[in-house]
Amino acid sequence: MRKICKICGNKLFEEPVLKLNNMPKSAQYFPDKKGLKKDRGVNLYIFQCSGCGVVQLVRKPVPYYREVIRAVGISQEMIKFRKEYFKEFIERYKLKNKKIIEIGCGNGDYLEILHKMPVKVYGLEYSDKAVAVCRNKGLNVSKGFVENEKYQIGGFPYDAFLCLSFLEHIPEPNSFLRGIWHNLKENGLGLIEVPNFDMIIRKKLFSEFIPDHIFYFSKDTLTTALKINGFEVLNIREVWHEYIISVEIRKIKKFVPDFIENINNIKNAVQRFIENYQKVAVWGAGHQALALISMLNLKSKIKYVIDSASFKQNKYTPATHLPIYPPERLIKDPVDAILIMAGSYSDEVAEIIIKKMKLKIDVAIIRENFLDIVSKK
Repeated sequence: MRKICKICGNKLFEEPVLKLNNMPKSAQYFPDKKGLKKDRGVNLYIFQCSGCGVVQLVRKPVPYYREVIRAVGISQEMIKFRKEYFKEFIERYKLKNKKIIEIGCGNGDYLEILHKMPVKVYGLEYSDKAVAVCRNKGLNVSKGFVENEKYQIGGFPYDAFLCLSFLEHIPEPNSFLRGIWHNLKENGLGLIEVPNFDMIIRKKLFSEFIPDHIFYFSKDTLTTALKINGFEVLNIREVWHEYIISVEIRKIKKFVPDFIENINNIKNAVQRFIENYQKVAVWGAGHQALALISMLNLKSKIKYVIDSASFKQNKYTPATHLPIYPPERLIKDPVDAILIMAGSYSDEVAEIIIKKMKLKIDVAIIRENFLDIVSKK
C-alpha cells in the first residue's frame, strides 16, 4: 500500500529519497551506563510527496513530541536576536496591547522576552514540568496541546500566535494548524519557524535528519502547507545563519461579497426599464445572460432571447425556458426594447442593433453594476 502525505493527501514517491541506518532513536535520549545494553539505533526512511513535495519521515513520532524542549536561554546571541525580531513583529503588525500566545512555549524562554513588551502574553505547553517552571516565572501558561482542529485554548480568540521550531515535530500538521486557526480572531496573525530544508540541501547537512523531526520544509512547501490550512503568507525569509525559515502569516480573510446589494440595484433598475414597454427582448445567451435572467426573475417579463451563435438558436434558456432566436427575429417579431447582456461584447451588439440593423427601439446594456441606456427611439 502506497504511503500518503500528511499535508496534501497525495501519495509519497514509492522509493525513499534517503535511507539512514543505526541513527539515534531520539534527540533527547541519553542512556546512562545501565541503559547502554538496551539502547538500539533506528533506521530512518525519508520520503518526498509526489504532490506538494514535502519531505517527511514515515514513522511514529517520538513519545514526547507534544512537549517543547529547547535550550535557547543559554545563548545571549539568540536572546538578542529574539528581542529585536519580536519587537519588529509587534510594531509591523500593530500588535501593541494585543493578545499573543506561543503554541509550545517550553520553559517560557521566549515568553519572558515578550512579557517585557507592550503585549498581552500567553503560552500553551504540554509538559507539566515546563508549565510549572513558566508559572513560577509569573507567566500565564496553560497545559495543553492542539490535538485537532476543534481544540479550544483557554482565553481564545487571540490576535496572534507564535510557533517556533515545533511544527516539524507534529505528526498531524493539518489538524494542528487548523486548531490554531480556530483559536484566532478574524485576520489573526502568526509567526511560524521551522528548520530550513533549503539550507540543508544547499549545504548537504544530512546530520539534520533526526527521528524528532517528521517534516522537512522548504520555503515553497511550508507556504503550501500553510495555504492548505487557511493561512496566507505575508513574509517569508531565512534567519539565524540560514538555519531557520521564518514565516509571518495571517488567517485568510473570509470572503464577504456585496453581491446581494448589487443584484438588488440592477434588479430595480431593470424593473423600472421594463415596465415602460409591452414587449422586451434580451440579447445574449452566454453564461452571464443566463445567470442574470434567473437572478433578476425575468422569465415572465421577456418575450424571447436573441443570440448570434447558431448552436443556441431555436432552443431554450436553461431554468427559465425562454426561446432563443437569431437576430432576424427582431424584424419578424418586433419588440419595444432590448436588454443587452453580452458582457464584453455588449457595445458591439448595441452597434449592430442601432447602426447595422437600424432598429428604432430603445436599447439598454446591463453593465457590471448599473443599467446603461444607450439608445432611445
